[in-house]
Amino acid sequence: MLEKIKTLGQLKQIASEARANGQKVVLAHGVFDILHVGHKRHLDIGKRHGDVLIVTLTTDKFVNKGPDRPVFAEKLRAEMVAGLESVDYVGISPNPGAEHVIEAVKPNFYLKGSEYSAEEDDVTGRIKTERLTVEKFGGAVLYTEDITFSSSNLSNRVLQLYPEDAAAFLKDLRTRITAADLIKEVAAVHSMRCLIIGDTILDEYIYVEPLGKPAKENIIATKYRDREIFCGGAIATANLAAQLCERVDLVTLLGQEDSHEEFVRSSLHENIKLVPFYRKGGRTTVKSRLVDPAYVKKLIEIAYLSDEALPDQEQAALNDWVESKIESYDAVIVNDFGHGMIDSGLIDIVCRKARFLAVNAQTNSANRGFNLVTKYPRADLICIDEPEARLATMERYAPIETVVRDKLERRIDCHAFIVTHGKLGSIVYTPKGGVKRIPALIGEAIDTIGAGDAFFALAAPLVAKGSDPFLAAFIGNAVGAMKVRIVGQRHQITKPEILKYLSTLLK
Repeated sequence: MLEKIKTLGQLKQIASEARANGQKVVLAHGVFDILHVGHKRHLDIGKRHGDVLIVTLTTDKFVNKGPDRPVFAEKLRAEMVAGLESVDYVGISPNPGAEHVIEAVKPNFYLKGSEYSAEEDDVTGRIKTERLTVEKFGGAVLYTEDITFSSSNLSNRVLQLYPEDAAAFLKDLRTRITAADLIKEVAAVHSMRCLIIGDTILDEYIYVEPLGKPAKENIIATKYRDREIFCGGAIATANLAAQLCERVDLVTLLGQEDSHEEFVRSSLHENIKLVPFYRKGGRTTVKSRLVDPAYVKKLIEIAYLSDEALPDQEQAALNDWVESKIESYDAVIVNDFGHGMIDSGLIDIVCRKARFLAVNAQTNSANRGFNLVTKYPRADLICIDEPEARLATMERYAPIETVVRDKLERRIDCHAFIVTHGKLGSIVYTPKGGVKRIPALIGEAIDTIGAGDAFFALAAPLVAKGSDPFLAAFIGNAVGAMKVRIVGQRHQITKPEILKYLSTLLK
């Protein structure tokens, strides 16, 4: 059985020799995570149309079905598929799609299930590309018509992939909405033009090995291993919003010294227009963290920041630009980290003139108690976390539902509040819908930094376009679950990945 598993180079040679001998080659490509009778019949049909059946699997890295997928690692999946009698050879593709495999194998038939025959329904856009690649080498796509099952559906029903409360929540949600409903909500946002206002923050991870306490000093010694730096703050928010929206303009503050502007620009999605303003004599905010790489545990943070108020002339230039442009945007999304960029004048402008205003005012170690969301007298959407909601209302112990419904709404003219709640998920409040809770979709997090920004980046444009805040928060929850499995911004979540995960959750 294991002798069937080959490298892509070996598969290329095998296919070439088969064609030279007049044999027909059939190629099937997919994840093949939870192997079931639908897979077997699909592959049996393929074998009946050719002489050599080759099956290639998507490598674990590119299985875009959300956190904790695939259930089985690629070598185990390859071994399971190799155990089927109809399969002649198995390979693992190192690429995200099948195009590279098709170019190597040049199959007579490329096998796909009937559910892929409508190319316009493919959220990844890859089916059309794969078909064109097959046809370029004289082959054809063979759509199989037989019993079909969904590995994701089977996983959701049989395996304990989600926390208990999330599993019950998803089971109920599947009776009320479909993945197509959510995909439609996301698609509606595409034409929007959004303005994002917020601080640029660079997150530096310095990976160190803890050594212990030196004999003569009261410090913890560490040994340097490696270093990564990511664009966080409003940059991360803009990159995610740009996955949904056609045009995103980003107004942000960089330091005149150590601006890192070239790195910032290289990190932006192609449909983002950067509008930088500069703090004279200051530096772009860098938050440097010593991290134990074994568990991505942060040991200490050093913040390089200039967070005092901007000089009047610099602030006026920033405020004047926003005021002159703000009415041309469908939505204004404010990522307020409290690092001196956003003053009362800018708050007044966005509150008075934005067609739709979404606000996230963050509490962090540099501004605790001084950057409350209540400094915004009005908004159309407030998205903050539980400690930020409690600080803003000076309510330490009441249930968070009470904090939002009975206290936060009285302080801000806003009728849609979303409060993220860590491992407890999030709550959504609107006067019409009341308080609704959405549980966390994942149990263990690798890195929580940026998860709230990811949530906000998706929820804000959706609510601005008219989505039910509950659905927007659910989609935000899903993206937040994806983000906590990523170290820093090492990987930027894409729209196809989001849609695939939403489809997986509701199968």
